[in-house]
Order: sequence, then structure tokens, then C-alpha cells
Amino acid sequence: MKAPKAKPVFLARGFFERDPLTCARELIGCELLWNGAAGRIVEVEAYAEEGDEACHTFHRPSARRFIAGHEPGAAYVYMNYGVHWLLNVLVKGSTNGFVLIRALEPTRGVREMEQRRLARARRRSPLLFSLHALCSGPGKLTQALEVDGRDHGRDLCAGGGIGFLPPGGPVDIQADVRIGISKAAHLRWRFLARGSRFVSVQPRSRKNLKARRR
Repeated sequence: MKAPKAKPVFLARGFFERDPLTCARELIGCELLWNGAAGRIVEVEAYAEEGDEACHTFHRPSARRFIAGHEPGAAYVYMNYGVHWLLNVLVKGSTNGFVLIRALEPTRGVREMEQRRLARARRRSPLLFSLHALCSGPGKLTQALEVDGRDHGRDLCAGGGIGFLPPGGPVDIQADVRIGISKAAHLRWRFLARGSRFVSVQPRSRKNLKARRR
């Protein structure tokens, strides 16, 4: 008789009761499990409630209300430029803010993620089914996991098949500037798993190194 399958032990709320930079760094290498599909987090960005012009709290009162009205570990999901849903997790510590999940290395449910991406694709591109490109961007991963506005406010510490699993071992983390913003663009608040080919954009230092070698 087979032993019952152990339930996943998700990160507890205390993990998210810290500042955005600390949480962002330590989410690298964790596995995001979402209704049977999952991916190892290889890229995130940190956003601070105060003093960060790139954060929604700088120009959206609704973002401040969200922070005030939710516990750390809640999903902050919004539509970016009317095109893609983006998944963030609320953190509340010495500084409050959000961590944007930017890229995953798929680990489970790859076929399901491919089908979801295909359903949203405007054209059938062979690159769509390249494993390293499946979740290599914040809009791609929400398509693959089927995250949308209905998940806004969801408690990611409540279990039920959705949450963050701790990393299986040590992770080499690299810091770089955030992507696609014009305000506070100098801050090195994007964190990546060093050398991962699953990230959305390779860090600048690596690009510069390649350019110098040519």
C-alpha cells in the first residue's frame, strides 16, 4: 500500500512580513505552484510603497488602499497597458511594497501551460513552445498559469494548491536594474538566478561582457 502523498509546505505569511528587497531576493529559487502547474522563480522585481516613483503607490491611491486592506502574501494582480495580467505579491515589513514575479523556469504542468499560451497566441510560433520562453516574462507566466483579475487579492499563504514552495538548495542571485520603467530606473531592484536562460532579459553586465569580447 502506497503512503499518502505529502501535501506541499508553502511559505508561511511570516516570509512576506519583511521589506520588498529582502523578499524579492529570497523568492529567487522558490517554486510557484498554481493549480497543478508550477515553475521555479528565476526573476523578480521589488517595488517600495514609499520613495519609489515606479511603484503603483506613487500614482494610484487604490494601490495604497490595497496595502492597507490586505495581509502580506496577498496577490496584487493588474492589467498592464490593457494587454497582460501581471502577478505581484504584497509584502509588509519595515518597508511595504510589492514583488513582481517576472519569469519562471517551468517544472510541472508544462503541457497545460503550453495549451494556455497557445489559446492566447495571435500566431502559432515555434518559439511559443520553447521551454525557456514559455514563462520568460511577467505576461507570459500569467498566461501559462492562467492568472487573471479574479486572482487579485487572493491569499497566497492559504494553501489550496496555490502558493510558494521554498527553494531546494542554495541559489546564486544577481541584481540588475528593473525593466520597462522610466522612473527610478537606476535602482538595481531586479533579482535573477545567475546564468538562467529562463529570464525575460539578461542582465546588462552580461550583455556588456559579450559586447567587449567581440
